[in-house]
Amino acid sequence: MLKVIHPGFFTTVQDTGRFGYREKGVPVCGCMDNYSASIANSLLENKETDAVMEITMTGPELEFHTSSFFSITGAEMSPTLNGIPVNSYEVHKAKEGDVLSFGKLINGFRSYLAVKGGFLTEVKLRSRSFYKPITDKNRIKERMEIPIEEHTEYSPIISHIKPEAWHKEHELIVYKGPEYKILKDDQLKLLFTGKFTIAKENNRMAYQLEELIGAHSHRMLTSATLPGTIQLTPAGKLIILMRDGQTTGGYPRVLQLATKSIAILAQKKFRDTVSFHPLRH
Repeated sequence: MLKVIHPGFFTTVQDTGRFGYREKGVPVCGCMDNYSASIANSLLENKETDAVMEITMTGPELEFHTSSFFSITGAEMSPTLNGIPVNSYEVHKAKEGDVLSFGKLINGFRSYLAVKGGFLTEVKLRSRSFYKPITDKNRIKERMEIPIEEHTEYSPIISHIKPEAWHKEHELIVYKGPEYKILKDDQLKLLFTGKFTIAKENNRMAYQLEELIGAHSHRMLTSATLPGTIQLTPAGKLIILMRDGQTTGGYPRVLQLATKSIAILAQKKFRDTVSFHPLRH
C-alpha cells in the first residue's frame, strides 16, 4: 500500500484508457503522454495496461507501506527517495517506510510513476483511470491509501534507459480532419507557417491556443470527436481535445493530431509554443 502524504497539484491514476463506451458519452481517459507511461511500465516489466500515476506540474509526497520497485518517466520533477535524489528512467527499490517526494519542475509538464505490478485502484468500466463521475475521485487526495503489490526481489532486464525528451519537441504532426476543406488559403498559411502559444485554458479535457486563424461561419451538426481532434471555433480559435475530452462536438474538426503528437502536447504548459506539420503521403 502507498499512502498519500501530499497529493501535489493534480495527480491521478491512469492506464491505457477506457474503450467501448464512447457511444454512451464516456471519454477514453488514460495517460495524456502514453509513450512515457509505457516506458515506465516497461522498465518494471509490467503489462502495458497496468495503471501508473500521472503527476502534473508539481509532484506528490508518498510513503511506501509495502516494499516495491518503481520507475519515473516523462517530465523531470526532481524526485527524491528519503531526501536523496533519484534518476528518472531508472528502476529503484523502495522499502516499507520510504518516502518518495518531488521537487522543482525542470522540464516538461507531466511525470509518470510506475510501481511493480501497477497501482491497484478500483476498476470501473474496464479501466482504473480516474474520471469523475465514472470513478469516485478525479485526483488523489491527502491521506488516501493506494493498493500496490509487495515486491522484495526483482532483477530488471534493463535497469535504466536514456531519458526521453518530449518537452523539447514542438512540432505536432497532423492529419486532415473531416471539415478541413472549410479552411481558406490565408488560414492554411497561418496554420502551417506560424507558431501557436498554449493558453492558460489547458487541462486533461482540452488545450486552447492563444492565436486566432480567422473567423468562419460554417454550421454543422454535432459530430464524433477523438483525443487529438482540433476544432475551430467561429471566432477562429483552435481547441485541441485531449484524453478526457468530450465524445462529440459542434465545431468543425479541421485537423487531427497523430498519436505521438498528443504525447508531445501533453508535456506543454501555459505559454509554451507549438507548430503544426501536415502528414504527407
